[in-house]
Amino acid sequence: MVLVVGSLLAFTASSLKPAITENKRMEKQQNILYAMGINENEGTSREFVSTDKVGEEFSKYIKQQLVIDANGGSKEDTEAYLIDVKKEQAKAKNGGTRRLPLFVGEKDGKTFYIAPIRGKGLWDAIWAYVALDKDMVVQGTFFDHAGETPGLGANINQRFFMDDFTGEHLLSDTGVFKGIAVTKGNNDPKNLDKVDHEVDAIAGSTITGDGVSAMLKADLKLYLPYFKNLK
Repeated sequence: MVLVVGSLLAFTASSLKPAITENKRMEKQQNILYAMGINENEGTSREFVSTDKVGEEFSKYIKQQLVIDANGGSKEDTEAYLIDVKKEQAKAKNGGTRRLPLFVGEKDGKTFYIAPIRGKGLWDAIWAYVALDKDMVVQGTFFDHAGETPGLGANINQRFFMDDFTGEHLLSDTGVFKGIAVTKGNNDPKNLDKVDHEVDAIAGSTITGDGVSAMLKADLKLYLPYFKNLK
C-alpha cells in the first residue's frame, strides 16, 4: 500500500509540474508588468494583466532581460525571469556569486528598469518588483508576502501603500544611495515630498514596514554599479 500511494503521489507531482511551472512564469511576468504600469487597474482596485494575454504583453513591453554582476556589468538572458532570488541570496551568504536579474521595459517612450527583490517580514518572506528610471527614481512597484498579518502587514500589496513609492528617489542629490524607509514619523501623510527617502508606514505593521525598508536598501543597492555604468 505504501508503495502504491508513493507511486501515485510521485506520478501526480510529475504530471502537475509543467502546469505549476507555467503558473509561476505567468505570475512573475504579471508582477514585472504591474511594476512598470502595465495592468488593468480601475479606481483603487489592483488588477494584473490577464493570464490569457500576459505572455504577449511581456514580449511587447520587456525589451531585454539581463543578469547583472557585482561590478555593474550585464549580459542578456532570455529566461532571467526564472532566476530564483531566494536561492541567489542563499548562494551569496554561502560565499557564492549572486546573479541579479533586471528587466528593461519600454512604454510610452520611457525606459523602465525592473528589479526583483526579496526580504523578511514579521512572519515570513516578503518580496517586490521595483521599476526605476536611469536615475534610480521609482516609477512603480509591486509588493507581496507569504504570510503577513491580514489587515495590517498584509496590506503591503494594496495600492494605497504601493502607489506611495512612485516618484521616490533612491539616491541623494550627490548620488549617494539612501534607499526608502517606511516610517511612522514621516510627517508627510500625502507623500508629496519625493526626495525625503521616506514613505508613510501602515498602522500596526512596524516590523513588516522595517522589513520592506531593509529589503529595498539591501537589494536595490546591489544594482547601483549598473546604474552608474548607464551614465
